[in-house]
Amino acid sequence: MAVTKMEHVGIKVDILERSLQFYQEVIGLTLQGILGQPGDEVRLAFLSFPGQASVEIELIERAFEGLPQEGRVSHTAFTVDDIEEEHRRLAGLGIPALTGISELANGSRYFFFEGPDSEKLEFFQPAHSPTNPARNATFSS
Repeated sequence: MAVTKMEHVGIKVDILERSLQFYQEVIGLTLQGILGQPGDEVRLAFLSFPGQASVEIELIERAFEGLPQEGRVSHTAFTVDDIEEEHRRLAGLGIPALTGISELANGSRYFFFEGPDSEKLEFFQPAHSPTNPARNATFSS
């Protein structure tokens, strides 16, 4: 067996167009393609970062009601280069459920917020990021 990479993260959405706008404008993803037409039982949209199509976000819109909640994905995290700047930007956009910035023991910093369908999202600045003041921190054992 050879697992070679993470392919995509699937996120159920209520209104595909609303979520496409959010993930493009707030997260900065680029639309790679849409499968299905409005009114189809299922429509899928695939997005990735410009120049980095190796991992995608798949938005899943289902036109029928009564589906059970699926899976146990807690959240989807995105790496940022300046956590404070991104926190200010999202606060200015009025993004719901925006938490404060937290810090891990190794100096990595993060915050959570909600997408348009209440999906839990995270912006994460690794400790080794050049703009992170704690970049020289190490994991304690």
